[in-house]
Amino acid sequence: MRNFDMAVVGSGIGGSLTAALNKEKDIVLFEKDKNLGGCASTFKRFGNYYNTGATTLVGYEDNHILKKQFDTIGVNPDIVKSDIAIRVVQNNKTLDRVKDFEYFLDQIEDIYPNKNNRVFWSKIKDIDKMFWDLHKVYYGKYSLKNYIKTSSFIIELFSVFGFELLKSADAFIKTNLGDIEKEYKDFIDAQLLITVQTTSENISLLSLALGLSYPFHDVFYVNGGMGALIEEIVKGIEVKRKEEIKKVIKDNKYWIIESDINSYKTRQLILNSSIYQSSSLFEDNKIKSYYDSFSFSDQSAFVVYMTVSSAEKFLGHYQFIYDKFLPNCISNSFFVSFSAKSDKKLSKYGYSVTISTHTKANYWKDIPSSKYEEEKEKTMQFIVTKFLEYFNSINQEDIIQCFSAASITFNRYINRYNCGGKAIGFQNITQLPSCNTPFEGLYNVGDTVFAGQGWPGVALGVEVLQRHLNGSS
Repeated sequence: MRNFDMAVVGSGIGGSLTAALNKEKDIVLFEKDKNLGGCASTFKRFGNYYNTGATTLVGYEDNHILKKQFDTIGVNPDIVKSDIAIRVVQNNKTLDRVKDFEYFLDQIEDIYPNKNNRVFWSKIKDIDKMFWDLHKVYYGKYSLKNYIKTSSFIIELFSVFGFELLKSADAFIKTNLGDIEKEYKDFIDAQLLITVQTTSENISLLSLALGLSYPFHDVFYVNGGMGALIEEIVKGIEVKRKEEIKKVIKDNKYWIIESDINSYKTRQLILNSSIYQSSSLFEDNKIKSYYDSFSFSDQSAFVVYMTVSSAEKFLGHYQFIYDKFLPNCISNSFFVSFSAKSDKKLSKYGYSVTISTHTKANYWKDIPSSKYEEEKEKTMQFIVTKFLEYFNSINQEDIIQCFSAASITFNRYINRYNCGGKAIGFQNITQLPSCNTPFEGLYNVGDTVFAGQGWPGVALGVEVLQRHLNGSS
């Protein structure tokens, strides 16, 4: 049985960054699938490549945690900056989310006129900047030292933001914009679903600001797909692909991990699996109870993948917002990502297109098997029809390949039903999973624990985890 200093289970963003930042140790990274990256992987089907879910890189800029980590690892990503982060289309109106604040504000005022637009969006942008300038971001539990450090972070939050931080997102919207039209509210909520996986009625002011501000940062396209970036991050690390961890056993100060191929022993074990599905790895009742104590986040994605033959040039990202929810979904919008025409891997046989929207994980888990394919087809065809209505230069016959995935599909390949964790708010801060656990040498990382979704949120969680792993917590 081989011994390691550290074992990381799951090669998603959190697992890969953690492994790379600890590559001086005797470390191993396990991945159930042949493709690395989890939700940020790139896969091949029917001879074409597709991004599984994540299609944008945000936060690779000076003084941001993600760039600092990349620089530490020694990664120089093959990326291209997007001038337009997202083109939003709603009721035949078009708005481009861009970094230039004044240009963005002119568009907002034209499409959603409101006398307080400048006040609202300036506050949103300022709160986001102040958050990323904080020095004591931390979240830990299960010891007096950790609670003191977490309290210090909360005190810093209040010293910077004041008691306005306690406001809910909806209250902040109402105070600053008044009773806005449904169309404007739908626009805001559609943006939030992309970034924080929920709408304004469920989040705090801070989550609102972070969720709406990501296009005010540099947004990049990754050449060769997200999976290519993950491969670059973990270069030089021992990676065991297509090896699924089946059981974990506590053995004094070690963890014995049993895969479907072999058994290993490690002092530190980092799970980049969903916090909601990690219980099944353990037989120890205390550990199982720990993971079972976190209520399941019943949100997932429905994704359509296409290869499209077209001579036209498209933007990298579009979002389409409608008046009603999509069939079998909890969203009235979907997000479209086109591969770059110059990408020799993803665009070799046509554009690689990933279209995603939000749905309930349990809906697809509980649906009768006799109806599953029928309902998947219904949702996919609705999205494809809407896609073709807007991109009128693309015809049905230009779609070379088209297929879809729901929560059952994701669980089959990347061992998770849900999409992201729960949004952070002061109402649930004490219930949120932290990267450390009550069990020595066992840690969590990824989008289902602090600090949340996307490259910036997961990278911030990795930074907090590093302080635990290095004994500085």
